[in-house]
Amino acid sequence: MSKQGGLRLVFDDLKRIRMIKPNQWRGIWIVLALLLVCSCGKIQNEYSDFRPYFVYNNNVRQCARLAEAMTPNSGIFCIIQQQFISGATYYVFTNSDGLSQKIIQNDRERQGHYVLGYNNGLIVGYGNLSDPQVFYAYDLECPNCFDASSLPVRSKPLHLASGGIAICNVCHRHYNLNNNGVIISGERGKKLTRYRASSTGPYGILSVN
Repeated sequence: MSKQGGLRLVFDDLKRIRMIKPNQWRGIWIVLALLLVCSCGKIQNEYSDFRPYFVYNNNVRQCARLAEAMTPNSGIFCIIQQQFISGATYYVFTNSDGLSQKIIQNDRERQGHYVLGYNNGLIVGYGNLSDPQVFYAYDLECPNCFDASSLPVRSKPLHLASGGIAICNVCHRHYNLNNNGVIISGERGKKLTRYRASSTGPYGILSVN
């Protein structure tokens, strides 16, 4: 195409833009706004549609294992579960070094109707691949093996390895806890189920919802 031909096309496009009526511009802006909403929806989809509910005040109910996971740059993640032991309900906190700590539930916690993920298990901790660091909360169940709708429900829990890795003993996939729970080893599949979470510090308040 010649230079003159190219310029002619540009001028023709400019003429078409000038011919757009004011009420037509309104429709164009609506379409652009919808595209923006759709793009925001993709960001929101990093989180599960399922909503857990867990709040823990580590200033009052002090747990060193949880404090390690709520410390930026620690490289530690922590599993949180509930267990019924000798007639009492406990929170069991297990970090990626294999160290555990049990905290008996108080009356307020027993009445809190907390939901620790799909099947009584969360993983929390800071990722180390961004600045500022992201505080993550994941479901403990393998997203590619666990089926919440099956009866009876059969647990397919992950276990923690060093370096911020979670491993499924069923499918042998390895997930990167530092990077939004993506698969780093094994067959393709779904990344870890992620929940919204916040921490106010090592001995502050953990909230997962």
